[in-house]
Amino acid sequence: MNSNLEPRDSSLYPQSAQPIQRQMPPLTPRSIEASEQLDFQHYGAILKRRWQPALGVLAMTIALATFASGQQKPSYTATGKLTLRASRIPTLTGLGTIASGEAAQGLGGISNLTAQSNPLRTESEKLLSTPVVQKAIDEIQFKDAQGQRMQAEDLIPSLKVKEVVGADVLSVTYNNGNAQMASAVVNQLMQEYVRSNITENRSEAIAAKEFITRQLPKTEAVVQQNDTELRLLKERSGISDLDSETKLLTTGLAEVEAQINRSRTELTEANTRYVALRDRLGMSTQTAIDASAASQSAPVQQALTQWQQLQAQLKLERVNRTEDHPNVIKLKEQEATLQKNLQERVGQTVGDGTRLSPQNLSLGDVKLTLVKDYLGTEVSRSTLSDRLVTLSTARDTYRNRLVTLPGIEQQERELRRKLNAAQEIYQNLLKRLQDVSLTEQQNIGTARVIELAALPKLPVAANKQIILVLGVLAGLLLSTATIIALEASDRSVNSIKDARALYGYPLLGTIPWVGKSRNFRRLDWTIPELPVRDEPRSPISSSYRMLQANLRFFNVEGGLKSVVISSAMPREGKSTIAANLAATMAQLGRKTLLIDADLHHPSQHHIWNLTNVSGLSNVIVGQDTVNNVVSSVMDNLDVISSGVVPPNPLALLDSKKMAELMEQFEARYDFVIIDAPPLVVEAEALTLGTLTDGLLLVARPGVLETQAAKLACDLLRQSSQMVLGLVINSSLKTHERSVAGYYDRTDYRNPIAPKTVKKSLMTAGKP
Repeated sequence: MNSNLEPRDSSLYPQSAQPIQRQMPPLTPRSIEASEQLDFQHYGAILKRRWQPALGVLAMTIALATFASGQQKPSYTATGKLTLRASRIPTLTGLGTIASGEAAQGLGGISNLTAQSNPLRTESEKLLSTPVVQKAIDEIQFKDAQGQRMQAEDLIPSLKVKEVVGADVLSVTYNNGNAQMASAVVNQLMQEYVRSNITENRSEAIAAKEFITRQLPKTEAVVQQNDTELRLLKERSGISDLDSETKLLTTGLAEVEAQINRSRTELTEANTRYVALRDRLGMSTQTAIDASAASQSAPVQQALTQWQQLQAQLKLERVNRTEDHPNVIKLKEQEATLQKNLQERVGQTVGDGTRLSPQNLSLGDVKLTLVKDYLGTEVSRSTLSDRLVTLSTARDTYRNRLVTLPGIEQQERELRRKLNAAQEIYQNLLKRLQDVSLTEQQNIGTARVIELAALPKLPVAANKQIILVLGVLAGLLLSTATIIALEASDRSVNSIKDARALYGYPLLGTIPWVGKSRNFRRLDWTIPELPVRDEPRSPISSSYRMLQANLRFFNVEGGLKSVVISSAMPREGKSTIAANLAATMAQLGRKTLLIDADLHHPSQHHIWNLTNVSGLSNVIVGQDTVNNVVSSVMDNLDVISSGVVPPNPLALLDSKKMAELMEQFEARYDFVIIDAPPLVVEAEALTLGTLTDGLLLVARPGVLETQAAKLACDLLRQSSQMVLGLVINSSLKTHERSVAGYYDRTDYRNPIAPKTVKKSLMTAGKP
């Protein structure tokens, strides 16, 4: 067994185990087709989850529409239309006001007021002004319900003036219980407004002409002055196009910075390589140069060979004789002579005064290659250092040039803004002067009636059914939007289809939800039940038997020996799946071992009502033996609890001792099941997956979140885990399409009573 996270070598397994790997799906989630057919059953499941808030929104909308329709009273609406031409002072002068006497100061402020104003809205306010409305009332002698003359303040709130989008047209509307009075008020009001407009238009045109005539010479002088100042600024700075200059300097600086960063990186790599080679060779740069030269010198190598041969002969003599023996003394003298001769030849080759040890004189091919690399690295370091100095100088030049640009840019921008504003004002004044001259000679206003208000025939609120229909349609749209919003904000996985699409692994089993609580997403921890042991004929027990059968299909000959059960997130029921699967294996006669390897939050001792004084962690650290921690909970089923929770569980489970224990367990038991922590919380499941034949992934709709599932897929792919498949836990029939319905069949949940079977057999042969 391997204790690391690398894929296991297939040669360690028998040939019969190889089909397991061929049956594994790819570790990346399956791609979703670009165009899917409408899944109405899937949409029905969504509607079952969200029908309550959607129904509430629909009911509230219909109730509001019913109330609104009941409050409607019969009323007649008269509508007339006016068209206008923009020739008021704000549009004639472009300055928003008429100045008298000397030229107005602060033209920018006047321009801002014009930009914020709306000519049509201004005319709407004039149309609803008290003098105009009161003249219309007096003309038609409009009276209220008490027979008193109507006042303008009482009528204005009932009048509505609306701008027609995309046209210089105002629509005037008035509602009244009398159809004739409604049309009379609208028509008389528009006529009074047109008369007032003609009078006002001529007086405004005369005043506007006088103002423009005074402003033209002064505006022209401002344009010429700003143009001259902008030209002088370009001559002083020597820059004709500031944007191009800025882009050029910025690009050059960025390139220099990039070269500096690359050079620094290369210099760091060269320094690191230099230090590594120096430490490995154990010599300085000069020594390496001398050693390289000496190792390639024939005289030096010849003298070195003689010295090495003499060393071998001297060593042999010392074995049989003492140091005082004449032969030994003679060899020592020859050694000194050869040593001196060797150093003389070294000096002749690399320079006088240079001394090298014999070990540095004889360089092998590998060491000679290292020496060449060592010297080349030194040259690269020197070159990179010089390059950094040159690049730093160029960077400083670019920066100094860029520092001066903001000041020049600010001056140019300010002068250009003044010049553009002055030119715009000057052009507008010339154009408005022509318009004002024409307007002054005309005797018609800028407003005229294009459509008189016709006599209304039907009341506005006569058909209340329209309001109800609109209310129903609005309710349906809002309820649909509510469902979409709730589904979009829900980060959890709600169905088997969603879980399979996210993970992409084959579905090995579906464990139905049979709890009494309606709160399917309740996360309060409780001790899991063992329906396989307590209710072997229940539908959920059958689902576990189906799961173990699917596991056996992976290898018909030998079968799986060990499996790790984990999930992406906590509370997905991995411990419950592990316990019930182990019980299923044991009931089918397979000697099974269940190991609680969740050393953070163990739960198997609660499920099987065991003590957790000593367990797996104690065995790994050598505080206890396997025989002492194994508990027999059922026929053919043994359980090893987690034991004392260690400070670093990963260090224990990723140890050599754990790998040895797994080999012992697989030799002793037919099947070994390991309950591991969640994937996105701890790393123990990935480690244990390399010690077993595969990993079984548990997913619980309603608890599993999309981001957690994607992260789990990434972890499994990166660690090259052998994922056997996917088990869906606690699937609700109201959240699924068809599978869950089989668990509620009467003939499946309620087996036939023995008396009924006996009676059927007795009457089987009778006609």
